Amino acid sequence: MAKNRLNISLDQDLVDFAKLFAAENRTTVSEVITQYLLGLKRRAQGETSERILAHPAFHEAMEDVLAKLREGKAEWQTFDEVFSD
Repeated sequence: MAKNRLNISLDQDLVDFAKLFAAENRTTVSEVITQYLLGLKRRAQGETSERILAHPAFHEAMEDVLAKLREGKAEWQTFDEVFSD
């Protein structure tokens, strides 16, 4: 889908928070706002993430991850190792 520019005005403290939050979560302010609006849109349309969380395959995958973490068998990688080209 093509991207379009949206200019918004926010209080400086919110701008600072958004930038810090995005940096701490290794994403962009644009992506934070996109995810927020997508969540809002899904709720407005009656589509919640509860269906995903309740799906047996999702639940099983989460249990597998938790087991690896608890057993110390998780293999950690840097952000660049995972997302670099």
